[in-house]
Amino acid sequence: MFLLILLLVLIAVVTAFGLTGHGIGTLADRRARRTGTPGTLRGVAALAAAGACALYAWGLLGVCGAVMTAEDGGTDSAPPRSCRTEGWWERHQRGVEITDYSISFVPLGFVCETSDGGSYDNGDVPGYVNPSVLVLAVTASGCRIGAEYVSELRARAEFRRGGAG
Repeated sequence: MFLLILLLVLIAVVTAFGLTGHGIGTLADRRARRTGTPGTLRGVAALAAAGACALYAWGLLGVCGAVMTAEDGGTDSAPPRSCRTEGWWERHQRGVEITDYSISFVPLGFVCETSDGGSYDNGDVPGYVNPSVLVLAVTASGCRIGAEYVSELRARAEFRRGGAG
């Protein structure tokens, strides 16, 4: 699992760099070709998507560290050290044991499972990552949809002008 998460981090970082280059190029091209609003919206969409990818990679690094700590065997490895958050010893004394862990990719988190059927996030992913990724992804989608809508309206207006004259 550790190597898979590292691969996802690499993919997210490369995608973020690619989208950043595309967004900056689109915004620069917009000025040269005077494409106006659709070009601006496409550039902003690419930059927002790049930000979402970069923040997701940052959160994945937190999950990667938690997995690496949890899979470290040897003395004092049960329960996983990543799951030993504040209050775990009190739960242990009441008979609620940490049985396993899982990884949640959406929303991003390292989830510790307990013997009473419950689960909790250990907090290794910063609290701002998931909401920020959501806001940036919605912004990117909205800007891209807006760019295509404006392009469609312009094409229809051009068609009406060309067909009428």
